[in-house]
Amino acid sequence: MEANSSHPTKYRVIYEDNHLLVVDKASGVLVQGDKTGDTPLVELCKEYIKEKYDKPGAVFLGVVHRLDRPVSGVVVLARTSKALERMNALFRKRDVHKTYWAITKRRPREMKGKLVHYLEKDEKRNVTTAHKFPKEGAQKAELNYKVLGKLNDHWLIEVEPITGRPHQIRVQLASMGCPIRGDVKYGFPKPNPDGSIHLHAKNLVFEHPVKKESMIFRAGVPRTDFWEQFLQFEDVKKNAKRLDRLH
Repeated sequence: MEANSSHPTKYRVIYEDNHLLVVDKASGVLVQGDKTGDTPLVELCKEYIKEKYDKPGAVFLGVVHRLDRPVSGVVVLARTSKALERMNALFRKRDVHKTYWAITKRRPREMKGKLVHYLEKDEKRNVTTAHKFPKEGAQKAELNYKVLGKLNDHWLIEVEPITGRPHQIRVQLASMGCPIRGDVKYGFPKPNPDGSIHLHAKNLVFEHPVKKESMIFRAGVPRTDFWEQFLQFEDVKKNAKRLDRLH
């Protein structure tokens, strides 16, 4: 399911039914409120539901998972408490398959591999530190990555996180010497002009919490010249899959 139109500057609705609302979040938008007081995605989406369905009173919308503010891509919200409870269980059991695209200036030493770290979050500074070995209070974090290709001195890396830790992809890629473009918090030398980082939650696959059907949600990369030049790698991947099927 691909993103369609809704509120193009903040988010776009990909899918909705009586149980779920799935959107493609723009970079720069908070998922939940914080000390900045900026209107978060969940409140924007409540307004959308209230207006579209002419709902009186408060609208229920539960946050199933979050993306960091400078990250774009697929976010799932629950429209009922039952859907929220079941989606939380899916994420807790890791019965959700996530795919991200990241752009880096440096190429990983290996073209594909698995990263395992132990992450320690500093809540006051909102920074996560990756350790190679277990440490008290640190959470184990795992992801698989694959380099898709190079374009204009930048590398496109596909990431499939196994765990879901705060800042996990950002700090783990940085720990192997490949900070994400624009991510000055984790070692990239300069910020992107719009405050984004080049990390995009591209695909999300899970079983619908009520219908029990397999659901695949896709968010196209942000509509910027820099991101769109990497769309050619989508065609490369599709052609590779077709060749695999033929053989």
